[in-house]
Amino acid sequence: MPQANSPLLCYVTDLRALAGAPQMAAAEGERGLLDVIERVAAAGVQWIQIREKDLPAARLATLVRAARRQCPPSARIVVNDRLDVVLSAGADGIHLGEMSLPPAGVVALLRERKSPGPGPESLLVGVSTHSLDAARAAELAGAAYVFFGPVFETPSKRIYGAPQGMERLAEVCRRVRIPVLAIGGITAANARQCFAAGAAGIAAIRLFQESADPSRLVRSLLSEL
Repeated sequence: MPQANSPLLCYVTDLRALAGAPQMAAAEGERGLLDVIERVAAAGVQWIQIREKDLPAARLATLVRAARRQCPPSARIVVNDRLDVVLSAGADGIHLGEMSLPPAGVVALLRERKSPGPGPESLLVGVSTHSLDAARAAELAGAAYVFFGPVFETPSKRIYGAPQGMERLAEVCRRVRIPVLAIGGITAANARQCFAAGAAGIAAIRLFQESADPSRLVRSLLSEL
């Protein structure tokens, strides 16, 4: 298991890319995704980002509640975009994209809802960014962390243009004070470059979702750090 000061590892789910899922019934595919979430979290991946934007709110909330039950208490469950699901299903945070709700508004809303004990005041608010300016804006808005990428070539991020590369990642890590997680084309072979550039962690879909042995993968990612 990772130590408290280890780099953050974040599995970003993608039900549509899960092996066999397109041919499965909806409930069967979601059970398969929960199996992956459980194995990855048990292996020591600290954050699970549930990115199932196509699921209706009720099914997404059911998926989040099930993931929360199946993951160790130390794992944090973050949901893309759906603040209603985050609050109703007991998630640990919300992750916003460029076309999502404004981060400052979400942070302000959560602060207004602050109450004693565990609750909205402890929720993470994260933002996907693709430039230094966007990362700094997210920090100023009160975000707890940012994703920055795509760092390497990856089919799922081609819409955001050419890979950012290590120099831009290192610059963002130097210029913002909140944690920066590298995303886009992350593999077991190049993850260490991201850590060396100053990234607080990595986020990935295929790296974790397609791993036959998540425990061995986590050990490999964190070895010699």
